[in-house]
Amino acid sequence: MSSASDELNELKRSLQDKHLYTPPSSDTPASHDDATLLRFLRARKFDPVKAHKQFAATEAWRVKLDVLNLYATFDPDELESAKRFYPRWTGRRDKHGIPVYIFRLASLSGTLQKELNATPEERRYQRIVALWEFMSRFTLPLCSALPHSPLVPSSPDAPSPVTSSLPSPTSQPPVTATTSIIDLGGVSLGMMWSLRRHLQQASELATAHYPETLHTIAVVNAPSFFPTVWSWIKAWFDEGTRNKVHVLGADPGPVLLQLMDADSLPQVYGGTLPFTFEDEPVLDTPARELLGSDEIPRGPIVFVDGKVARPEGCPEPRYAPNGSAETST
Repeated sequence: MSSASDELNELKRSLQDKHLYTPPSSDTPASHDDATLLRFLRARKFDPVKAHKQFAATEAWRVKLDVLNLYATFDPDELESAKRFYPRWTGRRDKHGIPVYIFRLASLSGTLQKELNATPEERRYQRIVALWEFMSRFTLPLCSALPHSPLVPSSPDAPSPVTSSLPSPTSQPPVTATTSIIDLGGVSLGMMWSLRRHLQQASELATAHYPETLHTIAVVNAPSFFPTVWSWIKAWFDEGTRNKVHVLGADPGPVLLQLMDADSLPQVYGGTLPFTFEDEPVLDTPARELLGSDEIPRGPIVFVDGKVARPEGCPEPRYAPNGSAETST
């Protein structure tokens, strides 16, 4: 029986043969870290051939969309504004160091829904990409650098679903996924139907190009019609993601407190954290100390070599008196 490391090495060899992967040298890192490659392997049940196919498709997609430049040059104010329409990080982590995201669908009503509908679909798609880049290049690396207790693999050869089996620069397995709370309180069936394309676009993009970045999805305040909604949307996800969805109903606190400490769970869901979906992230003490700030910098950022940086090609933003960003030229 082959091990996960055997399959990882086989994937590396096949990608290198197609010039899709460059191994590390004495003075340069690998083109892609092991944690990323393991995500594609997990998404394809550790089948190197299928993982290669998905990885190659994602690399072609990134080139076609010019993802690196898209993120680096994304307008800082628009990026911050876009966070209102999608799951957003609370600034806290669960008991294994996995970042906790919240998405309250009822907030996408009235004026906000009109604003969403007025945004061309292509630009909405680009916003999703920018937000997934923010998650994968800032939030997850930051959380990887913070103290955390990774999940124990189910078998010696099976890496945990959220960490690589190989050490990170902090000698801890890197965090590669998020824990998400999806709040359906106050949402009507008509509203869910009107948002279906918005939700489908984000879900399908994640499944195709950011595989295995969802660890646990807790659906709270699920209405009685949720089974009907689930019948619409379950096809957007692969089987592995569908199995991570847990419907907790209107009293999610007892279950969620098994996943995260009370001070990392918003009060509205049974914890003690004063946070609502509309708020900026409330960073925990280790994150504040590592960043040297109580706040996350605005606009496109990455976390590399233990510090926050602007992605290559990103103009350094200046800030107007009202706090909005003005991009320098």
